[in-house]
Amino acid sequence: MSTSKFDIVIVGGGAAGCAIAASLKKRAPALNIAIIEPSDQHFYQPAWTLVGAGEFDAQKTVRAMAGCIPSGITWLQAAATKFEPEQKQVITDKLGTIQYAQLVVAAGLTLNWAGIKGLPETLGKHGVTSNYRFDLAPYTWQLVQQLQSGKALFTQPPMPIKCAGAPQKALYLSCAEWLGKGRLGNIKASFYSATPTLFGVKEYIEPLMQYIRRYQVDLHLNSTLVEVDGPGKTAWFNIKDAEGNISRVSETFDLLHVVPPQIAPDFIKQSPLANADGWVEVDQHSLQHVRYPDIFGVGDCTNTPNAKTAAAARKQVVIAAENLLAARAGQALPSRYDGYGSCPLTVEKGKIILAEFGYGGKIVPTLPWDSTKPRRSAWLLKKYVLPPLYWHLMLKGREWLARCGACG
Repeated sequence: MSTSKFDIVIVGGGAAGCAIAASLKKRAPALNIAIIEPSDQHFYQPAWTLVGAGEFDAQKTVRAMAGCIPSGITWLQAAATKFEPEQKQVITDKLGTIQYAQLVVAAGLTLNWAGIKGLPETLGKHGVTSNYRFDLAPYTWQLVQQLQSGKALFTQPPMPIKCAGAPQKALYLSCAEWLGKGRLGNIKASFYSATPTLFGVKEYIEPLMQYIRRYQVDLHLNSTLVEVDGPGKTAWFNIKDAEGNISRVSETFDLLHVVPPQIAPDFIKQSPLANADGWVEVDQHSLQHVRYPDIFGVGDCTNTPNAKTAAAARKQVVIAAENLLAARAGQALPSRYDGYGSCPLTVEKGKIILAEFGYGGKIVPTLPWDSTKPRRSAWLLKKYVLPPLYWHLMLKGREWLARCGACG
């Protein structure tokens, strides 16, 4: 097996991986930096909710990975399979051993479709869909358009998940379409969430509940989807009562929008980098690994207790890049991450509640407004501003908006 050595190796070529590569290269152009990433495609996932509502073209959410890897960065098209931090090396499936002076883990998370019995074999047919997959978001829109009457179920798995608001976005946008077409009276929507509350930041719960009531949604909390029979149009849920007792109930459906349980990638779980839950164990403020100072983590793969969103990654990559280069120079780490995350909650077509919050559920609005109110300006931001900002600023290391919360 061959061995290659770089100043900095980044595992993962998604939003966080490409963005921090660009940030580092911009700050220190002489550094020899590589990204380990097996996929030849790069996706702008935040738009998939809009694809599922007929408001965005799916093909505009995908680009060739070769065009997203920042200029001057070596792309190692392989999958990381093992970390050996004591030897400062990463083992890959196709390119042998990759050695580093410093490492950034930006490997994202794993959508565990198989964690729900019967789901993998029925996805994309029998009315079972998910906006969490590029090829299925258009199917969501197809189903929403076709449904004239019946039961529509929307689910949310246990936390943590990427974009915790996305399961609700699918619900609200579907209901908005049916309401606008005069069909909502014939369609009964239900939302089954494994969480004990509708949203993790209390100030946003009542504004969201107003839409639950407007769309006449049956809300089921502490309810986890565990099994699907697509041909039989039946879903089973584990319901937890106030005493913690679990009972199993079944529900028939005509449309089922599923959000899968989400876990750390296996090669991270099985590595010395992981905490007890399998996530890369970093300091939540510096993003430096708690045991290996030459390693940093960004994006969805870490144990930081923030919302796993592109907005969080946009903030984190700047913090991590500054701290990594300081560590490289033997200096004190200058930057601290406050847990910022943003969740544009599409509560109806043309309006968004732009939830912005940091660690501890502290609301940190970028603009001087009441962020609990639905606004058309936030819709225009999400649909028209954020996608080009992602492709042309975040992935290119242009950070003049990176300190701006809503712009992530």
